[in-house]
Amino acid sequence: MKKILACTKKYLPFIILAPIVLIIEVILEVNIPKVMAQIIDTGIPSGDPEVVIALGKKMVLMALCSFAAGAVGCYLSSTGAMGFGAELRKTVFNRIQDFSFENIDGFQQSSLLTRLTTDVDYVQQGLRMLTTMFIRAPFMMIAAAVVAFRLNKDLFVVFEVAVPVVIIIIALLSHFALPKFRYMLTKYDGLNDMEQEYLTNVRVVKAYVREEHEKKKFADVNWQLMTSSIDIEGMLCLLGPVMQLVIYGCILAVYYLGGVDIARGQMEFGSLTAFVSYISQILIGLLMMGMIFMNIIRLKGSVERLSEVLNTQSTLLDGNYDGNVKTGDIDFEHVSFTYNKAARESLSDADFHIASGETIGIIGSTGSGKTTLVQLIPRLYDVSSGTIKVGGINVKDYKLKNLRDDVAMVLQQNVLFSGTIKDNLKWGNPDATDEEIITACKQAAVDDFIQTLPLKYDTDLGQGGVNVSGGQKQRLCIARALLKKPKIIILDDSTSAVDTHTDSCIRQALKEELRGTTTLIIAQRIASVKDADRVIVLDDGKIVDFDTPDNLLQHNLIYQEIYNTQMKGVE
Repeated sequence: MKKILACTKKYLPFIILAPIVLIIEVILEVNIPKVMAQIIDTGIPSGDPEVVIALGKKMVLMALCSFAAGAVGCYLSSTGAMGFGAELRKTVFNRIQDFSFENIDGFQQSSLLTRLTTDVDYVQQGLRMLTTMFIRAPFMMIAAAVVAFRLNKDLFVVFEVAVPVVIIIIALLSHFALPKFRYMLTKYDGLNDMEQEYLTNVRVVKAYVREEHEKKKFADVNWQLMTSSIDIEGMLCLLGPVMQLVIYGCILAVYYLGGVDIARGQMEFGSLTAFVSYISQILIGLLMMGMIFMNIIRLKGSVERLSEVLNTQSTLLDGNYDGNVKTGDIDFEHVSFTYNKAARESLSDADFHIASGETIGIIGSTGSGKTTLVQLIPRLYDVSSGTIKVGGINVKDYKLKNLRDDVAMVLQQNVLFSGTIKDNLKWGNPDATDEEIITACKQAAVDDFIQTLPLKYDTDLGQGGVNVSGGQKQRLCIARALLKKPKIIILDDSTSAVDTHTDSCIRQALKEELRGTTTLIIAQRIASVKDADRVIVLDDGKIVDFDTPDNLLQHNLIYQEIYNTQMKGVE
């Protein structure tokens, strides 16, 4: 809660002033029935219109001032709550940005999305409710109860009977509502997951004519969310009618008992009217308190989910070494790695040295640990055991920003963002000149394609780069990485979607332009690594060989099998 409440700091003046102004509103509102009672009991019997008009003006003025105070209080409360919501959303998003891949693997993307939207909205509404209803309702109850008790102690017993009944009803509803609300939030996660999956893969859905299948899946998830929401709202809806029943029951009891007192001459009609108004204010305050507690139950589930994100500590911590990577040397010293909840090691006892400037190929079957191996170099994950050194320094000792600035990686899943081609390329270097951008694109064999576009480098790619093919997307991602001018560049199967001629051109350009840069190339095609200085052969998470392509062709069965399968007849 400390981390959540810290988001109120910037908007504390609004959050503090709102209850104060609303208390003024309540004081004025509570005094209006007293003036009304004076008009009935004193002004009208006196037969003096001036007395009635004076008291009437006083009541109207109090009503107008109460209205103005209520409007100002609501404005302050809304501003404070909206500002708090914006700060909380930013804090949660920034926290997610600090997550390591391991942390992100622990949450569903759809769940994080729900927490950033639905849960933040609930907490934001909760704060607004706390600064208005939670202050206004109990203060009105107390003020009205004090005045009502002074008016007639005997009639006040009606209120003493009603309050325990209301408290018991609220407690029972709260007890049954919390687990149902938690369940409903998981259904929101499922709905977001379904939407995200469909929108991301809409082309595949249409290619396989699976629209009806997706509609049915969505309808099932949507139905589950609807039914769980109805369960919650059904319970919340019970509170209103029950409270109304209590309120009207109390009013009937007060009218009956008060009527008896009037008949006996123990009470005036104006005082009874005022007492009924106070009882109504007290019980409406109770109704508001009931709604508050029911919303607190809803709020509690969202607070727990947001706290889970805010209290998750990144598994990757910055080191103390603030320098940059000096050379592209890479050393793996008996490195092993296991993903969370995995039954076996994804990488086992990897031990090798790569000299700065070498071009290293990495091959192996699917699931052999190729991507795992290279992701450990820029610390996208931390090793389970062993040590990795880059430039002679343990990767855990580097500041993460410094390490990743000097280790460029083109991931297996090529990602582009909304914006122009130039905007996307500048992710590699925000200060890159147009000349540097064009050079990088020529090295990645994508400049020719860009020049055919009407707006060239100012062409908008659309969300996720939907306006370019898979091969063009890969080449743009390579150009983006080249702009970093890194000490180490990792290409994780980054030319799989381009033809062999383009692949050859890219490799030749990298060899010529990246002299002194250590290059790691994960590839399924033997042609992509046959010109490498050395090749790592992986099998089931183990390095079974590490040698030159020529030597591997002579004695390594895995390399021979891949070579013979792919290169037979080509040469």
